[in-house]
Amino acid sequence: MIAAARPLQRRADARLLAVDRAGRISHWPRRRFIELLARGDLVIANDAATLPASLIGVHRESGRPIELRLAGRESLEEMARFTAIVFGAGDYRTRTEDRSAPPSIAASDSLDLGPLHATVESVGAHPRLLEIRFSGTRDEIWHGLARHGRPIQYAHVPEPLALWDVWTPIAWVPVAFEPPSAGFVLDWRSIVAMRARGVEFATLTHAAGLSSTGDAALDRLLPLDEPYRIRETTARAIGAARARSGRVVAIGTTVVRALEHAADANGCVHAGDGIATQRIDERTELRLVDTILSGTHERGTSHHELLRAFADDQTLARADDALEGGAYLTHEFGDFVLIERGVRKVVSGTTSLPVPF
Repeated sequence: MIAAARPLQRRADARLLAVDRAGRISHWPRRRFIELLARGDLVIANDAATLPASLIGVHRESGRPIELRLAGRESLEEMARFTAIVFGAGDYRTRTEDRSAPPSIAASDSLDLGPLHATVESVGAHPRLLEIRFSGTRDEIWHGLARHGRPIQYAHVPEPLALWDVWTPIAWVPVAFEPPSAGFVLDWRSIVAMRARGVEFATLTHAAGLSSTGDAALDRLLPLDEPYRIRETTARAIGAARARSGRVVAIGTTVVRALEHAADANGCVHAGDGIATQRIDERTELRLVDTILSGTHERGTSHHELLRAFADDQTLARADDALEGGAYLTHEFGDFVLIERGVRKVVSGTTSLPVPF
């Protein structure tokens, strides 16, 4: 697929590829995605705003330049300790897989990151995976991120991103490290239109992590553990939707991850905070989420692996071929897919006409 190279969240010509429970494929304008929802459905989106999580600095021991990308935290409230990925000299203009290697970093090393200072507490399962602690007060850390940090960005978007480029229309608490970009499908008019159609809408907060590091071994560790919060109103809405046999429709992979981690064996969800530690793939038996609306993802990524919990490989292969053949755009500012959890059987053929769900 072709990477979307401009930071336009709601392009007028954006498209959506839909896969129904029988594996039938249809093509839609993105603006008409509400027509694929039914009365009684519950749509849940991630309302996390995105942190300026890319920090340029220096590894004090070697004197060499680095880029640190914040990638995880123990809770939504934590502001001192983070999991981070370190890169060598350079910035987003160079593809992650072509970036220079960082210096050798060990526990207790010091990182100077503009106005911020961090100490390496430990090195993880990969030499570029660090646990760091910022010095200073909570306010000082916030101010340092605001002054010096910038949104994590990749080379397929050539112009520098501003924070407003990576905040969805429903963004609230700044806890995500990359945008929960499936939320770009939404605007306030679409939420009003859902209600008029008899579709309920709710949110949760999930600290969306990094999508890629450019290192195959490191990418295999993704997604990292990610904290989330489910509000009482959302937990009640889930219970009500299940009671009326409405579908639970997740806007994005982060919502699937949070809901499936929070759900018990019966698919019930209670309000509260948690940390999504699981990897969702073809081996996962989904307990709660019936349908996912997501951006388009390339094969082999953790995001694409998650889609395998919704449809069998043959169906996803046909969907991927349809995306490629239709020149759909991928990555965070690209087009969308909607996949209803299916019966995992092969159905031949595609159509460009709407298929009833």
